[in-house]
Amino acid sequence: MPRHARGFDTQAAWDHLARRDRKLGTWMKRIGVIEPEPRWRKTFDPVDALARAILFQQLSGKAASTIVGRVETAIGSTRLHFDTLGRVDDATLRSCGVSGNKTLALRDLAAREQRGEIPSLRQMATLHHDEIVAALTPVRGIGRWTVEMMLMFRLGRPDILPIDDLGIRKGAGLVDRLEAMPAPKELAARGERWGPFRTYASLYLWRIADFDSQAVAPTNRSQD
Repeated sequence: MPRHARGFDTQAAWDHLARRDRKLGTWMKRIGVIEPEPRWRKTFDPVDALARAILFQQLSGKAASTIVGRVETAIGSTRLHFDTLGRVDDATLRSCGVSGNKTLALRDLAAREQRGEIPSLRQMATLHHDEIVAALTPVRGIGRWTVEMMLMFRLGRPDILPIDDLGIRKGAGLVDRLEAMPAPKELAARGERWGPFRTYASLYLWRIADFDSQAVAPTNRSQD
């Protein structure tokens, strides 16, 4: 069974994208080399990462961190899993600031973990990224975008293009000097030439979107 390496050769990705897409290549030269994501080299716990992604949704980093800290205190652990979350009832989670929908999502994640439906980090190494998306998106509160951020920033998969991400679409529109952002399907077709380094192209598209003078702040991403 093939194993998927975490991370990729930045120079190979740069050379490929600059050769295949002159418009993007011009922007890349303007921005400079984006160094590899250091978390590609670090181990992590998929269940805990998903639980934290749920808690951080639709909140500022500071507010979410406060709630996560309260939950950790309530369960007596920094590890968010079936066994530790099971130490408290829903009312306790709500008192920590966890919304009703997020409480349901955490319970669903924990139940799926207990049933063995959440692949481990070792198992993920043998799975194609589409298989990981298929395994994790059935979890309540976990959409494709959240899994794509894990694939890019935690697993270092080289060929991920989050076509629904507004920053990615905005960056692509600036590259092609479009009057409006491309639709997700249009972006998917446009990104075919970037494979097998669509992750690296995405990093540049986010930077390009942030270059826009109208941008108030850099694009926020859940895995940052």
